[in-house]
Amino acid sequence: MVLPKHEPLKVILDANFFFVPSQFNLDIFEELANLLNQRFKPILLSSTQEELHGLAESSSPQTHKQALLALKLAEKCSFVPVEKYSGETYDDVIVRVSSDWKVPVGTNDRELRKRLRQKRIAVIFLRQKHRLAIDGTV
Repeated sequence: MVLPKHEPLKVILDANFFFVPSQFNLDIFEELANLLNQRFKPILLSSTQEELHGLAESSSPQTHKQALLALKLAEKCSFVPVEKYSGETYDDVIVRVSSDWKVPVGTNDRELRKRLRQKRIAVIFLRQKHRLAIDGTV
């Protein structure tokens, strides 16, 4: 009997999650592997990539530098094109897609975390500036 191969767990990553390595010297992919203890597939939504490109064009030299590093890290993710509807924020897109897919989201945005938890979406975030934690079940 052949057992079905389990699909890796999809994890949508928010733009600010890609800033964790440059701000706190933490390998987010290694930390996700340790935290989830299962195969996972980091997901970069096209809207999040668009947000990172916007931040890379920022006038602040520090934000520019961090956004460029974030875009480099984002290359390790599976890219998923999504539509950003008129009037929708980047966070709205993440909430909509993660709700549709029933997958966790990596973010440090307090407001977004609250919105996701209200929809019973698991949230992965930085705790105590040196490790990732999860709120909810995957």
